[in-house]
Amino acid sequence: MKMKKKWFGGLIGKLIAVLLIMNMLVSLQVYAAVKSVKRSVTVQSTAVEQKELRGVWFSYIDWSEMPSDVESFKKRADQVMTDIKNRGMNAIFCHVHSHSDSYGQKLKSFPLSKFMVTKDSNPNFDPLEYMIESAHKHGLSFHAWVNPYRVTNSMMKEIPEGSIVKQWMNDPSKQRNVLLHEGNYYLNPSSAEVRNYLVNSISEICKNYAVDGVQFDDYFYPSLNDSDSAKSFDKAEYDASGSSLGITQWRRENVSMLVKDVYKAVHEARPQAVFGISPVALLSNLRSDKSYFVDIDKWMASNEYIDYIMPQLYHGFEAKTKTGVLAPHSYINCLNSWVDLKKKSNSNVKLYIGLGLYRAGKNIKDGNSVSEWLRYNDILLRQVKAARETGEVSGFGIFAYQNFREAPAALELDNLQTAFTNQ
Repeated sequence: MKMKKKWFGGLIGKLIAVLLIMNMLVSLQVYAAVKSVKRSVTVQSTAVEQKELRGVWFSYIDWSEMPSDVESFKKRADQVMTDIKNRGMNAIFCHVHSHSDSYGQKLKSFPLSKFMVTKDSNPNFDPLEYMIESAHKHGLSFHAWVNPYRVTNSMMKEIPEGSIVKQWMNDPSKQRNVLLHEGNYYLNPSSAEVRNYLVNSISEICKNYAVDGVQFDDYFYPSLNDSDSAKSFDKAEYDASGSSLGITQWRRENVSMLVKDVYKAVHEARPQAVFGISPVALLSNLRSDKSYFVDIDKWMASNEYIDYIMPQLYHGFEAKTKTGVLAPHSYINCLNSWVDLKKKSNSNVKLYIGLGLYRAGKNIKDGNSVSEWLRYNDILLRQVKAARETGEVSGFGIFAYQNFREAPAALELDNLQTAFTNQ
């Protein structure tokens, strides 16, 4: 009897030991699973990181068409986000500074825009904040779209006297911070004060709003002619600088300093956010010594200027020169040039492609007797497929939301949607 009890007791002890070991193994598996879930949540903090970026530009024109009363505005904002999401897209590029103005109540660097329709009727309502909330509620990332140097043309009289632009223009010692060129006003890219002010205005956006990114448009230097004093723009600042650089490289450095400082400011204020630029399509134009003054090769080869580049490849496949050959600005030629640049850059900069929905149904001949935008309604679909085939393109931007309800654009979107939802 004692032997049986001893044997039985030993068996019980072994069973308990086995159960304890199994319990420990289960606990370790649960712990590992929890850690894995935590890691995946961290990775999926923004739409840009988790999948192909597919965004839509929402411009100041779209802002101007929003309702002025709060409840109607909210309903319309929700509809905008629903429209974008239903088309298989996951991001919105929304104007926040379009003409040295702003669209958010918390932004003090620039005055509220004349295009922000709620500012007078509902001064306590923040439309930008609601747009961001609605975007996130619909699973879209929200990118603040900024035109850095553009001020205005005929609307100068409508800019409030208290704005920084008017303050500079009324101060003889700072008048050169704002330059008039061929009827348009620009902030002076060569001014350190302007550069610092712009950087701070971007920090203000990132600190006050839950944006997922900031995007600069293609408004840098205008086209210049230094042999004509009336069109020399900031040549006086160059002459006074004593720089050893030629004026072309000096201007490129002015833009690059701003871009580098903004990149740093965005990541300091919102580490999870991204900063990108959407320039014109032709690399030869960006490398010109007459306009833009963008050092695109340096930006693409470095990890200190931009997280992504989104050139505006708005032309079709059939764009031709006057002699009938495929034009340099045709979609395939531009796509290939950007893909080649991406391949040789050896950096982490992502390549996205901007597509021109606004051309759908338009008689834009581009060297053809009949516009391809009238003959086809699957151009954007084919452009996406061609870009994906390169293996170098990580996303797309569609210009613009204001065209969504045009009948020809709707047909393009119907076809494009098959590529965005059937992956």
